[in-house]
Amino acid sequence: MAITEQFQVTFDCHDPHATCRFWAEALGYEVVRDEDMIRQLLADGVASEDDVATVDEQLVWKDGDACEDPEGKRPRMYFQRVPEPRPAKNRVHLDLRVPEADRPKEIERLTGLGARRIGEGQQGPFSWIVMADPEGNEFCVA
Repeated sequence: MAITEQFQVTFDCHDPHATCRFWAEALGYEVVRDEDMIRQLLADGVASEDDVATVDEQLVWKDGDACEDPEGKRPRMYFQRVPEPRPAKNRVHLDLRVPEADRPKEIERLTGLGARRIGEGQQGPFSWIVMADPEGNEFCVA
């Protein structure tokens, strides 16, 4: 029996706020904003001004951002700033499941959000389009 009740998917990235906005739009998620909590932690001396930034006129954690499924059914996504670039191909990636007839429209929508198409694949009767988010993190539209 698993002890974990929930999990989140975490991305290492250079710009967590822009990457979070992309994935929130791509998945129909909402960006999490905890400005009241951040202000309280600053007032309590638990956090410092070096820990925060202003994004979209809101106080946020400088080195991380998150988005959530508004229905609470899919995993939370967290984006953390790291100094190093991505060294190689992703070892884990998301597959966005879309009916085959709707894929061209979805690929166009994702491209409009800043993704780029980088390849395609097929195994037997199954096919998919390989894409990359604005930070280069690969994902598939399958």
